Amino acid sequence: MNAVLDAGAAPPRARPIRDQLLALLLMAVLVAGSASLHRFAWLGVFGAIMLPLLLASILLPVWQRFGGDRFGWRGMWSCLLFANLAGATVALPLYHAWSAAFAPGRLPDQQLLATAFGIGTAILGLPLWQSQIRERAAQMAALRHAALAAELKALQAQVEPHFLYNTLASARYLARHDSGRAVQMLEHLIAYLHSALPDLRARESTLGRECELAGHYLALMQLRFGERLQYRVDCPDALRETAMAPLLLMTLVENAVKHGVEPQPGAVSVSVAVRQVAGGVLVSVSDDGAGIGQHVLGSGVGLRNLRARLAALYGDKATFQLTAGEDGGAASVMVLPV
Repeated sequence: MNAVLDAGAAPPRARPIRDQLLALLLMAVLVAGSASLHRFAWLGVFGAIMLPLLLASILLPVWQRFGGDRFGWRGMWSCLLFANLAGATVALPLYHAWSAAFAPGRLPDQQLLATAFGIGTAILGLPLWQSQIRERAAQMAALRHAALAAELKALQAQVEPHFLYNTLASARYLARHDSGRAVQMLEHLIAYLHSALPDLRARESTLGRECELAGHYLALMQLRFGERLQYRVDCPDALRETAMAPLLLMTLVENAVKHGVEPQPGAVSVSVAVRQVAGGVLVSVSDDGAGIGQHVLGSGVGLRNLRARLAALYGDKATFQLTAGEDGGAASVMVLPV
């Protein structure tokens, strides 16, 4: 168990010196006021209340150090209640002796015990309860973070085989139809995979890195499609170090090649552009190929995965939109928070 009491709710020995001095000053004022008014009965009640507090303040840190990890919060609460009850029980005969000597007409035993136990439990129980709430909140945040990390790994694991399959399928296609260019493509493919594979399972990449990989992939596709495919990748130097999750951009580029270039008989141009906008960075992949046609916008597995990753990574701070071009083709636009 983590430290039970933090700086704002620690036992007296762990509190800042200013708090200790303030507590001592308050005690001195109460004692001096009671003595000056000759209210010795007040001093007796005050002492009976302070004894459980003092005992609990000593026992709680000791219990936290030696038994907190083993018994948890139930042990801490049991220690607090036991210390207050024991302190109130010990204070009772001392209060009797004080009252007999200085202040006849003492409080009933049940009333004194209830007062000393209740005030001690309330004063030390409130910071203990607040510390428990804070620790539970921290544990829930850690669990949410772990669940999010697992979800992202699962989503990214779905992208990796799909991405590698498409790349290798392109090499196989070219090997069957143009053996001379197949060797050239395999050389590009080996260089590309040598650069890309170490980053496939990375949690974070950069815009510059992802645009570079997108350019390599489009160069490979250009070897496959020949003059049918023209491409352009534009990423300003000022934005190249901006953080970005791996394979988000590649999903859009693959989508443009699969649905824009492959079905289109003529020449197709694919453009990747990055620019800064208010509150984030806009990343777009557009083509003038076959277009969306009658298909449902963004209904493919790759784009569903991309939307799920964006939601897990950025919540509602990121947006994605797939639209049909006025003269054919399609445009995919992501806006990511900086």
